[in-house]
Amino acid sequence: MLSPGPKFSASLLKWYDRSRRDLPWRVPPGDRGLPDPYFVLLSELMLQQTQVATVIPYFHRFIAKFPTIAALAAADEQEVLRLWQGLGYYSRARNLHKAAKKVMADFGGVLPKDVESLLALPGVGRYTAGAIASLAFDTVAPILDGNVIRVLSRLDHLQTDPREREALAHLWSRAEQILPTKRVSDFNSALMELGATICTPRAPQCLICPVRAFCEAAERGDPESIPPPKKAKATPLVKRWIFAIEHEGKWLIEQRPPTGRWAGMWQFVTLEPAGRSPAVESLGDSLSLQLEAPKKLGTIAHALTHRRYQFTVYHCIATGKRSTESPRVSVRLDELDRYPLPKPHVEVARLLAGLSVR
Repeated sequence: MLSPGPKFSASLLKWYDRSRRDLPWRVPPGDRGLPDPYFVLLSELMLQQTQVATVIPYFHRFIAKFPTIAALAAADEQEVLRLWQGLGYYSRARNLHKAAKKVMADFGGVLPKDVESLLALPGVGRYTAGAIASLAFDTVAPILDGNVIRVLSRLDHLQTDPREREALAHLWSRAEQILPTKRVSDFNSALMELGATICTPRAPQCLICPVRAFCEAAERGDPESIPPPKKAKATPLVKRWIFAIEHEGKWLIEQRPPTGRWAGMWQFVTLEPAGRSPAVESLGDSLSLQLEAPKKLGTIAHALTHRRYQFTVYHCIATGKRSTESPRVSVRLDELDRYPLPKPHVEVARLLAGLSVR
């Protein structure tokens, strides 16, 4: 087990100063200042279970549209979800919006510096609170994301599953023990950077690692075995029918419930399968329209963390007059960018765009 001390942090920071990536939420290379706290909050929520390369263009679009936390707090949730579209895990977007509103209401529009206050913000857990406090304010606060977990597990040659309670408690303790008293922002950034670029899950570059001398896994020659892989679990398959209903040159979409998966977003008419093949009767009397027999357009697969979806897409042409009481909205394809759509329904829109040009 490594002995925390100035040599470890000095080696890590020297490497970070020389090799760090230039990311839009960080200060420019060579600048010893601290990043905008709002940028840190936004990037940390975006980076949860999402890779840096994917996040960068979303971050730029968000900052262009909502340059301050006040601008984000004043935005409509639908606008926030629309800008988040494609990034997945949409509860992050809703929590980000709620957090911005709470900062404006309870903290005078200024993100708090201490971990305890940050934990009061929606969507901010122990790691995110520590990241904001340390990265944005240089507060002495530990962090423990996936990259840091891997680095610390290898430093200590931790052979137990880091998701287990005792192992996780040990890692939080180690993350706190190795913190320096100065340049905490850079130090925590360096730990994450090391895990992302050098101490990778597969083929770690131990020969060029700046803290190899402190790593027990490198000394034993088995870093790839640590931490032990997560046991695979079977994910259930959920099937749905999507009806792309065309009426007078437009398409019917509906809003999802305010809670649950893809809450508050919009979709083409979607039902649970009833029988082996769809019929017009599957839609019930809610449309007040006459429908031709549905024609299959294709199948869309979509995998989430805990389940897999299979969407079978059908094209239906409708005639008659729509009820003014219908909760569904009739839109052209080029109007869909006004509505936040889950990724599978973005794929449906692409199918329909191909259909319209035939």
